[in-house]
Amino acid sequence: MSEPTGKYSITMPRDIAEAARARSGPSGLSAYVAAAVARQIERDNLNELIAVAEAEHGPVTDEEIQALRDELHQARREQTSSGAGAA
Repeated sequence: MSEPTGKYSITMPRDIAEAARARSGPSGLSAYVAAAVARQIERDNLNELIAVAEAEHGPVTDEEIQALRDELHQARREQTSSGAGAA
């Protein structure tokens, strides 16, 4: 069962609205806009969590971010190479 919906009137630049309508596909503009707003809310929530974590532990450095990216890339390479021969 889907969530209850409400009807809202919003104002946005015409070029953005037309681009969204062109990309919305069969689900329609309302579903496209709802998904975009849901993603923004997720980002806002993540930014709040990051702010709380950084207030408690200090900011994450560029070096720490790069080290974690390197670990992620290595794990993906290992997963790909071990998964390729498993079929």
